[in-house]
Amino acid sequence: MAAVTEQTVLSVRHYTDRLFAFRVTRPQSFRFRSGEFVMLGLEVDGKPLLRAYSVASPAWDEELEFFSIKVPGGPLTSRLQHIQVGDRILLGTKSVGTLVLDALVPGERLYLLSTGTGIAPFAAVVRDPETYERFSKVILTHTCREAAELDYGHELVAAARADVLVGEMASKQLIHYPTTTREPSERMGRITTLIESGELFNELGVAPFDPARDRVMICGSMEMLADLKALCEKAGLEEGSNARPAHYVVEKAFVG
Repeated sequence: MAAVTEQTVLSVRHYTDRLFAFRVTRPQSFRFRSGEFVMLGLEVDGKPLLRAYSVASPAWDEELEFFSIKVPGGPLTSRLQHIQVGDRILLGTKSVGTLVLDALVPGERLYLLSTGTGIAPFAAVVRDPETYERFSKVILTHTCREAAELDYGHELVAAARADVLVGEMASKQLIHYPTTTREPSERMGRITTLIESGELFNELGVAPFDPARDRVMICGSMEMLADLKALCEKAGLEEGSNARPAHYVVEKAFVG
């Protein structure tokens, strides 16, 4: 098992009965690239119980933020949802992941396609100055069942645009595209449907996915990953990795 350190919970915020975010101390030795994930958890019955969590704070942040779902009966999240400021949690010492800029070849537009807590790695990416240096437009989509579940994304985008480091770039280059699938809202529909129908591109005033200019990062449910991968491939985009950068990348880390 990977080595872990003990860190202190600095803040906790519950958004809905299914979603919460928290921040913890960051070890001086912990290095990561914006968009990567790390093993995180609690000690249960004298043993570490760990799951993969995307780091929702950018690489330059002095603290570490995480955005989590509450899984009824979930081995970890059923306990983790009760953490309070001052509590100790376990943090892995090594970060990994494919939702990083290094796994993509240069392009013009960067699409960050997320559902639910899949927005977490993109919370880091949209607050990293390198993102705006590499891409002229950054489109963050976030799809949830209910409007309240989009609040984390709304706050994230507002924070990025007000950020001292990336605020000026984010204000000009970052586009936020939230949608709901159950509760009526200003914009409704699954992101796969909105891409397939062309509604996403029509609303943005751009052409559909084009391997010559578009790059895509995808994070969400397994079904969503499969559907969006198929749409990317159909458009001629090739899947990339740290070893072989290409047009799109997906993340497959989940918590329970």
